[in-house]
Amino acid sequence: MFRTLIVGLGRAGAGLHLPVLRRLRHEGVSAFAPQPILAVDPGRTSSPDPAEVTLAASLPAARRLLDPAHTVVHLCTPPRRRADLVAELADLGFYRLIIEKPLAADTADLDRLAELVHERRLQVSVVAPWLASTLTDRLEQLVRGGEFGALRRITVRQHKPRFRRTLATHGHPTAFDIEIPHALGVALLLAGDGEVTAAGWHDLRVGGQVRPLLGGARLQLAHHGGVRTEIVSDLTSPVRERRITLRFARGTAIGHFPGSADDEYAQLRLAGRKLHGHEVFADDALGSYLARTYRRFLRGPLPPEAEFDGHLRAVRLLSEAKRLSGADLLTEPIATPRELSCVH
Repeated sequence: MFRTLIVGLGRAGAGLHLPVLRRLRHEGVSAFAPQPILAVDPGRTSSPDPAEVTLAASLPAARRLLDPAHTVVHLCTPPRRRADLVAELADLGFYRLIIEKPLAADTADLDRLAELVHERRLQVSVVAPWLASTLTDRLEQLVRGGEFGALRRITVRQHKPRFRRTLATHGHPTAFDIEIPHALGVALLLAGDGEVTAAGWHDLRVGGQVRPLLGGARLQLAHHGGVRTEIVSDLTSPVRERRITLRFARGTAIGHFPGSADDEYAQLRLAGRKLHGHEVFADDALGSYLARTYRRFLRGPLPPEAEFDGHLRAVRLLSEAKRLSGADLLTEPIATPRELSCVH
C-alpha cells in the first residue's frame, strides 16, 4: 500500500485529486495506506481537511514523515519550472510520480524533464483521465471493431467559461495548455501519431482587462494513417461543453464527456445503417485513472518507456502548435508568489 503526497493545493490538487482520493480511500481500495494524506503548498497555512490531510511546511519536511519507497507523489503544480520541482523530489528520494498535464510549459523544460525521468529512472504516470474514461473505451471499441468502417475525422469541442481563474492566476501560459491536452491524448489513441497542420489562439478579454493567449485555442492534426483531427477550446464560452465527434465511412459517433465533477455521466449517440442509439452512463474518469495507476505501481516498476514517452510526443505536438500559431513568441516566464500552487 502507498501513502500519498500532494504537491500543490490549487484547483487540481484540492479541487480534483483530493476529493477523489478521499472517496477511493473510503471505498477501501487496497492500494491506499490508511495513514493521512500529506500535502505541501507554500500558499496555505492550514489543511483543507484536517481529519484526512496533514499539511507539511516544505518538501524536506514531508520527506521526514514519509518513506519514498511507499509513497506516490501527486504533482499538481502549474507547468512552469516543473523540471526543477521533479529534480527536488528525486533528490529527496521520491520516484513514483503522478504529474498533472501539461508536462511542461516550453520545450527547454520538457527536454530537461525527459532527461531527468530517464536518467533517474523515475516512475511517472501523467494525469490523463480521458484515457481512462468509459466513453473513450467505447469509442476505441468502435474504431477497432470496424462496425462503421474506417475512421475519417475526429472533431473535439472543449468549451467552458474560465474568466475568474485566468484573471486571478498565471499558472498556464496559453490556452493550448489547459483543456486541449486531454483531447489530444484521445485523438492520438484513436487515430495514431500525426503532425500539426494548423493552429491558432485568441486572447481573453473582459472589461478593460486582457490576458493574451488565454481566451481559447485550436489545432488541426493530420494523422499518419489518413485521419484528420480538429480540436477547438473556447475559454470565454458562456456554456460548458466537452463533445467529441467521430466520423466513419459508414456512420457517426457523438460523445459527451462529463461536464464537471458535479455530474459524472457521459453520453454517446451512434448513427449508422446497422448501429444506432443513445446511451447515458456513469463515467468517473479521474477516479478510474487514479485507482488504476496506484494498482499499476503496486505491480512493479513503471519504466519511462511504458507510458511517459507517449505523453512526451503529445507535448511536443502542442509545442509545434504554439510555434505555428506564434504563441511561443509571446509567452514570457511569469514568477508568482505561489509557484507550487496548482491553478488548473
